[in-house]
Amino acid sequence: MSKATMSIILRLEMIKEKTSFGEIATIVSNAGGDIVAIDVIKEGKTVTVRDISINVNDETKQQRIIHSLEQLPGVTIKHTSDRTFLVHSGGKIHVTSKIEVDNREEMSRVYTPEVARVCEAIDEDPELAYQFTIKKNSVAVISDGTAVLGLGNIRPEAAMPVMEGKAMLFKQFANVDAFPICIEPQSAEDTIKLIKALSPSFGGINLEDIASPQCFDIEQQLKKELDIPVFHDDQHGTAIVALAGLLNALRLVDKKMEDCKIVICGIGAAGIAITNMVLKAGAKNVIGVDIEGALTSKQTYDNESWNIIAGKTNPHHETGELCDIIQNADVFIGVSAPGILSKDDVRQMAKDPIVFALANPHPEITPDDAKPYAKVMATGRSDYPNQVNNVLCFPGIFRGALDCRASDINEDMKLAAAKAIASTIDMEELNEDYIIPSVFNENIVPAIRDAVIEAAKLSGVARKE
Repeated sequence: MSKATMSIILRLEMIKEKTSFGEIATIVSNAGGDIVAIDVIKEGKTVTVRDISINVNDETKQQRIIHSLEQLPGVTIKHTSDRTFLVHSGGKIHVTSKIEVDNREEMSRVYTPEVARVCEAIDEDPELAYQFTIKKNSVAVISDGTAVLGLGNIRPEAAMPVMEGKAMLFKQFANVDAFPICIEPQSAEDTIKLIKALSPSFGGINLEDIASPQCFDIEQQLKKELDIPVFHDDQHGTAIVALAGLLNALRLVDKKMEDCKIVICGIGAAGIAITNMVLKAGAKNVIGVDIEGALTSKQTYDNESWNIIAGKTNPHHETGELCDIIQNADVFIGVSAPGILSKDDVRQMAKDPIVFALANPHPEITPDDAKPYAKVMATGRSDYPNQVNNVLCFPGIFRGALDCRASDINEDMKLAAAKAIASTIDMEELNEDYIIPSVFNENIVPAIRDAVIEAAKLSGVARKE
């Protein structure tokens, strides 16, 4: 499986009589790098200085390139930059003013003393905060860093680059002002108290990368106690995009949701949300599988979430491990662990099987291994077709929720979002490698926004026309 590409920039000082650029290019290529750009910084009669941008797919090759060039006569490495780190230098977002303040009169209106009139008006009618503050267009992206994708439990400070990135995407795709807030890990009760204390400043709360089972308790309690949308993207974003892809995959193979046997492997935060979404979409035969095998209502589990899921799935009370349950399944959706689905497992599935191997960065089965047997394949990776990417979902969901001032993001709104994403691909475009649209498709956010607003109105949570 290919690895993520890293890009470095080497500033090289080269003595022309002792070396040539051809020698440098050969060394880079032999060490596993790919030169993608060359910039001349300084050109002299005897010495030239150039910035060379090189793509590599692991740090070992990066170090090998640097070491080999250091040994080359006439070459001095003046500086080494990792382009990914450069992008993050100083943070990726900043706050800007909408109004310039050039004199005392302007200052008196935006701050003291005139600002007091606005404060008093909001104090008398808190709803005016949506009109006279940033609340109506602001979302808090909150994480404690305990379940960062691909990294696990890391320091809150270390989770900040991810939350900044999410804030960027909110702004770019949906013009939502999002604020990254990373907090120290604590009890669910204390986290709930903290987020409640922060909530008056925001029109919505996006929970991110919080470990299970605390994430369930935190979201559920906040949804009860706050009158603004609370959305745990790791659960529901994945579920919405997965359902969108599944709806299109079923169109492609001409199967109906209610007729399919759907196996969901990994009954954690995302697995539970996916299960609830496919049930909401009309699935009748869904079977959850985890480390104890197939979940069934005939057993009782220490994990209460499993008991709830078992109570509404596996109607035929199938038992056994994944290799047993996968037989004659129409759909496999994995949010579990790398390599747990084999070629033989896929071979045992029903005709035209659909495989969503969403473990990230390494899926339950690679597309190369599944390709001979799976009709449609999706992963969570960007280097394969059909990426299940939360970015397709959360900007539009919050854009719609904020615009209609929804008090919640409920199941009807999530289902509407999934259908909206699926609808951006028509039957003429639909194929095995294109069941999920690109995150850069300009129709995505408007389609989700409109669908979410309509669902919010119909379900009674919209507070603004």
